[in-house]
Amino acid sequence: MTTGMVLGKFLPPHLGHAYLVDFARHYVDDLTVVVGTLAAEPIPGARRYEWMREMFAGTGTRVVHLDQELPQDPSEHPDFWRLWEDALRPLLPQRLDYVFASEPYGWKLAEVLGAQFVQVDIDRSVMPVSGTKVREKPLAHWRYLPPCVRSHFVRRVSVFGPESTGKSTLAKDLAEHFRTIAVPEYARTLIESQQGRIEAADITRIARGQAASEDALARAADRVLFCDTDLLLTTIWSDWLFDDCPDEVTREAGRRTYDLTLLTDVDVPWVEDQVRYLPRDRSNFFQRCETVLQAHQRRYVVLRGSWKERFQTAVDALDALLTE
Repeated sequence: MTTGMVLGKFLPPHLGHAYLVDFARHYVDDLTVVVGTLAAEPIPGARRYEWMREMFAGTGTRVVHLDQELPQDPSEHPDFWRLWEDALRPLLPQRLDYVFASEPYGWKLAEVLGAQFVQVDIDRSVMPVSGTKVREKPLAHWRYLPPCVRSHFVRRVSVFGPESTGKSTLAKDLAEHFRTIAVPEYARTLIESQQGRIEAADITRIARGQAASEDALARAADRVLFCDTDLLLTTIWSDWLFDDCPDEVTREAGRRTYDLTLLTDVDVPWVEDQVRYLPRDRSNFFQRCETVLQAHQRRYVVLRGSWKERFQTAVDALDALLTE
């Protein structure tokens, strides 16, 4: 039985890494992929390890996590290669036949481990992408990202504001324009199922449903994900209706981040609906929304005017965001 190893940071994993691992696992009978990470790196090592496990689940590939703080270049330590050999040996089969890599270090690493080096796409002619390029401009290299990794880099845009200001329609129209997905407002789903009734106990359910829907759809989005409201708006509603908000909802609302928030003003007609409650208080609610966005240092754009003007303002803001 032949054995092999792929070692990488996978910062982040991309289709070049997928090609390398797929090549290696078709070359040998038993493959070990070592995800080597450092605590100071911009994407947590545990997350990259889980991404690689997910990408190669069911293929018979063994994915292991090496999180020792090891030197990254021979110039950093006189015993560089010995340190790496000592760290890798316990993770590998007793006999290692091949080391696969798309980097020049593969020659020396194979020699240290007593294996043969197999070079794979070292000039990036098959998959013209690198982790550095992805980190610098993830949207420009979107097609090289696996779905699990896309959810990390997708631009999240929240459509935020008072009732009856066109949030749901705008989110859907923007998703269609940018050929992506809109996350529906989970509060509406829940409240409609209760014939328009809402109680304080529903706030946690609404928040969990909204967050779950957003995270589930992030993988399927194309560069940008439009969210019809978010948990921060849920906290405003909870305080407004019940003079309180569950701590777990407040914490999660503060943890979640958005690249842009589109704040819809109230200069449009009120439309009656069984899940709308404040026909005469929209202006005050708008002011509360803007105050909370500022307090959380959210980047936001106010949408005013006709439906066409609002849509164009949003598109212009999104065009700028997606080229950053």
